[in-house]
Amino acid sequence: MGIVLRNMKRMDGPEADIMIEGGRIAAIVPPGTGEGEVVAEGGFVSSGWIDMHVHAFRELKPYGDAIDEIGVKQGVTTIVDAGSCGADRIGELRAAGNLAYTRLLAFMNISRIGLERVDELSNPAWLDEDAILEAVRANGEFIVGLKARISRSVVKEQGIEPLRRARLFSEATGLPLMVHIGSGPPEISEVIGLLARGDIVTHYLNGKANNLFDGQGRPLPGLMDAIARGVHLDVGHGSASFSFRVAERAREAGLPLHTISTDIYESNRLGGPVFSLANVMSKFLYLGYGLREVVDAVTVHAAAWLGRPELAGLRVGGTADLTLFDVVRGEKALIDSEGETRTAGTYIQAKGAVINGSYFAC
Repeated sequence: MGIVLRNMKRMDGPEADIMIEGGRIAAIVPPGTGEGEVVAEGGFVSSGWIDMHVHAFRELKPYGDAIDEIGVKQGVTTIVDAGSCGADRIGELRAAGNLAYTRLLAFMNISRIGLERVDELSNPAWLDEDAILEAVRANGEFIVGLKARISRSVVKEQGIEPLRRARLFSEATGLPLMVHIGSGPPEISEVIGLLARGDIVTHYLNGKANNLFDGQGRPLPGLMDAIARGVHLDVGHGSASFSFRVAERAREAGLPLHTISTDIYESNRLGGPVFSLANVMSKFLYLGYGLREVVDAVTVHAAAWLGRPELAGLRVGGTADLTLFDVVRGEKALIDSEGETRTAGTYIQAKGAVINGSYFAC
């Protein structure tokens, strides 16, 4: 006999017991009638949360963390490492993921050295197409895209050229790009102009001068054009890339909320301002988004971009890949990457996760 989640509030249906056996949802039955070992009771349940931007290669201190610490222990069943490793070490990252409970996928850094240095795109010799092609062949579906960090401190004198190279690598591999934006040069208009359908711009709510909004807080025409041609917006909160002020402008402008992600690693998990995916999600509740919109941004939208819709299902016979959480009424201080603090009256708190038929309490 399997396990039971008792009296759970679903995002798309009435309260129910969820029976899980053999790694799948065996039955969804009226509250109090499920048979099996009750491992959790009450609160909300959704398909498993997906964090599209993390740093999970622990060896790269300070920009790394233990996979399960930022995964199932925070109620997150799937994490996507965002460019910690290039071709030289992507196999090591994959091997570490095979030893974890959390599902790990990766964007591979276009620089073969990855984050061994934080100016990894400053030397053209590190942009090795042959190495990229071999790494993609060797690691298959583990690699979901290529990562290019396009900001001044990373590219240095190379300017926009690494992104032009990344575009060629994308065409050669068939993989989309995740592009980090930050301080210029290069100018943000140059960066956005090179993005194509299915690419991701991460850190789109950063408060730096070279961001995607004009002096009056309006989205730049280039941003609206990019959205229209199918470029995906990802939060990528991080230590320096989320501003309440900019996020309010985005909501007022009606920009779509595609995916909420953390850019989490050990120091911003333990010392903030990120702390957890639930904490970042709570900031969007505070901003006035509905609970369903916020949860969809870490489930339905993320799973669709990954081409893995099964990760966003909660149905009988489907994979038991689930997150349990509470919506708590009470004051909570929320801090952005610029040190601005807002006080929320409602926040999200992860309770646990189910993956491969096993329950993990947070």
